[in-house]
Parts: sequence; C-alpha cells; structure tokens
Amino acid sequence: MQPDPVQVDFLVIGCGIAGLGYALEVAELGSVAVLAKREVDEAATRYAQGGIAAVWQAPDSFEQHIRDTVTAGAGLNDRAAVEMCVREGPRQVQRLADLGVAFTRNAESPSGYDLGKEGGHSQRRVLHAGDITGKALQQALLDEAHRHDSIQLFPDHMAIDLITSRKLGAEHNRVLGAYVLEPASGVIRTFEAAVTMIATGGAGKVYLYTSNPDVASGDGIAMAYRAGATIANMEFVQFHPTCLYHPEAKNFLLSEALRGEGAVLRLPSGQTLTSLPRTSIVAFVP
Repeated sequence: MQPDPVQVDFLVIGCGIAGLGYALEVAELGSVAVLAKREVDEAATRYAQGGIAAVWQAPDSFEQHIRDTVTAGAGLNDRAAVEMCVREGPRQVQRLADLGVAFTRNAESPSGYDLGKEGGHSQRRVLHAGDITGKALQQALLDEAHRHDSIQLFPDHMAIDLITSRKLGAEHNRVLGAYVLEPASGVIRTFEAAVTMIATGGAGKVYLYTSNPDVASGDGIAMAYRAGATIANMEFVQFHPTCLYHPEAKNFLLSEALRGEGAVLRLPSGQTLTSLPRTSIVAFVP
C-alpha cells in the first residue's frame, strides 16, 4: 500500500550545516521535514576538520578577508558572494556558538578564542573545535533540531526527483515537493511542501579519488537541473590537497590547519615540496 503523502510547510533535502541551519531558521515559521540520505549525521559537514574563517579581532578586517579570498580564488570569485559571506561570517559563527558549538578557547587571545591561520589567510581568523570542527557543528545542529517540535528528521530517505507543477500540467513551473525513496523498503514516498530547499552539497563522489563522503554524489544538482534550474560553475570542484593514504585502510583528509601552522610536505627522499598543485593528493604510506 502506498503511504500517505507527508505534508509540511518546508522540505529540506540534506542534513549538513546548510540544511540543518536553514531548518532551524524556518522552523519558527512552520513545519519542517529534513531528509537525510543515510544517517542524520552522515554529511560532508561532519568530516570537516580545520575550522571556520571569520573576522574576529583586530588588526583583522572585512577588507583584508575579502582581499585574501579573492586572491586565493585567482580573481574568479563572485565578488558579491565573497562580500556577503565575509561580512555575515562573525554573526553566523556567533549563532553556532550560541547553539552550543564549543569552539576552542584561548585565555591569552584578545577574542578569547584560539584562532588558527590556514592557507590563503593573512590573519588568524579560523575558529575551530579542536580538529574535529565539522563533527562538533553537526552534533550541535542535530541536537537543536531534535529539540525543536516543528522539525522532523527522516534518516535513510533519498530524494530522487522534485515534484514540479509543470510535470502536473501547469503552465508556470514551481517546485511542490519531492519523490523520496526509502531504500530499506523500496517504497517511494511523496513529500509535499510550500517551499523546498536543496542542501545536498557537492558532487565529489563522481570522481574516483576524493576525500568527500559517499553521500556527496550530486543528487541535488541533478534534480535541480531536471526541474529547470540554471546550473553554473560546475568546473569548480574542491579536491583537498592532502590526505593520508594506506593501501589497507580508507583514506582521510589531513587538515588544512597543518599547513597553516607551518607544516611542510616531504617526499620519501626527504625533499621538501615547496608548491603543491591544487588538485593533487599526496600519499603518506607508513
């Protein structure tokens, strides 16, 4: 028997920092369903290590952070997007702290936080929770979502396509929800919503080698494209430049904080690598 549709005000596809952060915002306005392809803590957010960059203390400034970002982006950045992210950064980081993210403190720092310095940054501005910042972020957001009466979390629910009015015969196209697969049962459920947010992250897993988790397979991008959305900048895919590789274990990324704090890369011969292609992965085999 086909289950009844799930009807909510807001449907959020994806349970990382973007999806959960959005869900917590709109939960004050109506009912929210958050879909997780696997477990609710299995998102790219969980695997981030180093921290979050935000202007936090003098002599740092928004202008310096913007300049650093544009320089690191070889001038290809969307300037408006850079300025928005930089200027909103401190407020959003404070919101995460208010939600319970335990950023590492330093009593000797003017800000009270232990600020790291990573590649491309001219100032110490990276707030972190040890070196498991992503896990701390994910858990704090999940804890808050579990406490909110308006939010329902649906683990092991894989969105497979958006429901659009044009598919139903309407002249004007808008998204009405999504068709969602429960892999365990093989049942496809209908989720109906006034607003649908796609927060499924990137598509790193379409490549053979990536430090992205298995869930980062570009589903949301494909669904949006099929629904008629404009897709841009698909050539910009992040490959973390260093990871730990062993033939008998799953590789994992080595934090950008290592290089930011002065670590150097060496070949087995002892030769120091003074430059590293942005898309390379260096193997460290004991």
